[in-house]
Amino acid sequence: MAKTVYDAERAEEFAGRMLETLNNAALAVMVSVGHRTGLFDTLAEVGAVRSQELADAAGLDERYVREWLGTMTTGRVVEYEPATAQYRLPAEHASWLTRAASPDNLAVTAQWIPTLATVEDDIVECFREGGGVPYERFGRFHEVMAEESNQTVLSVLFTHILPLVPGAEERLEAGASLLDLGCGRGRALLMLAERFPNSRFHGYDLSTEAVSHASEQAEERGLENVHFEVRDLSTFDVEAEPESFELVTTFDAVHDQARPLALLRGIRRSLKADGVYLMQDIQGSSYVHENIDHPGGPLLYMISCMHCMTVSLAQGGDGLGAMWGEQKARELLAEAGFTAVDVHLLEHDPFNAYFVVRA
Repeated sequence: MAKTVYDAERAEEFAGRMLETLNNAALAVMVSVGHRTGLFDTLAEVGAVRSQELADAAGLDERYVREWLGTMTTGRVVEYEPATAQYRLPAEHASWLTRAASPDNLAVTAQWIPTLATVEDDIVECFREGGGVPYERFGRFHEVMAEESNQTVLSVLFTHILPLVPGAEERLEAGASLLDLGCGRGRALLMLAERFPNSRFHGYDLSTEAVSHASEQAEERGLENVHFEVRDLSTFDVEAEPESFELVTTFDAVHDQARPLALLRGIRRSLKADGVYLMQDIQGSSYVHENIDHPGGPLLYMISCMHCMTVSLAQGGDGLGAMWGEQKARELLAEAGFTAVDVHLLEHDPFNAYFVVRA
């Protein structure tokens, strides 16, 4: 066996990278805080201010605001002028951190770090004992997911996504039936139901909280053409009503199901002969070495481990994970009975792929 040579320079370089990682992780937590408290939005509006002035403008406690500003300053997000004790958010930074910047607001995505860290103890136990962490342990998941999908999906639903399916808009205008699986809080369906009153929309999700929220929203808006239902989709392959829908959609939902293949088989069964299935899922490869240069590789694998994979395993499922990749997706779609699969990428969204699937 060849003797391993310890490379001190390489070790030092790695230590520096790890320290940078720790600083960036801390920064991500406080970016999330800045988004939730509206501090980025306020800073962008008021210009150069002292900490007390910012706290007053945002309606927050000055001592906490000052410490947050310390993180933002040392993290080179906010600029500080010692002579005047004023802080300023550069316009170039605001264009990626404020609500006005949506769908480019990366502060929304930063929320995943503290949100998923709340189940770290549960995940560590799963590493030791196996099993998974159930949906109900994730306090803010659906809230953050809804805000994330508002940027990636809802902001371009009618301009970029729906046009990927030829004839979909015309079908919905005339009156069609659409099913969205893993619908969460139902924002996409609510938008579709408002836009296409002649069509009927159905949403299924495992989360009682999410379905209740979606149903309340539908009632508040007076939408009678949309219905939400709590459903465990693990046996959808046998429970789906044959040839019931012209269109079926899933938005970032297949990979965290207990039985993804059963879901896809159910979708195939529920589609009418000329029906189309639109699947949004994570853009990536099924092979880890091909994801090394992915712009969000570590983030996506973390989200997969801390949520997508583990909620599936909590149901005794397959634990497919978010990074199942295009190759595995095509394999399962073929096994489910689909023969035509077109994959589309959107310029504004490096994290997702859109599969337009037909029998």
